[in-house]
Amino acid sequence: MSVKASVSITEQQNAFAREMVTKGRYSSISAVVQQGIDMLREETITADLDKDALRTLLMRRLEGPFISMEEARKQTEQMIAEKKKFYGLPD
Repeated sequence: MSVKASVSITEQQNAFAREMVTKGRYSSISAVVQQGIDMLREETITADLDKDALRTLLMRRLEGPFISMEEARKQTEQMIAEKKKFYGLPD
């Protein structure tokens, strides 16, 4: 179901929308605006899901074991040494 709404757009937005219609990419300026709103909705949903996933990850990380900075350095150095050995690089 369509709902009529009155919106104001800038001259640049109007020119762009008209260009999209002229090039045949959209059937009307209304279709351009509808597509823009759909894209914004999808972007907003995706951003919210990303934030929720990051929040969940951070909360899980807060619950997990922590290692000292020294242990982290050792693990990093060991990982680098293993990769160098795997690729035949000098130490």
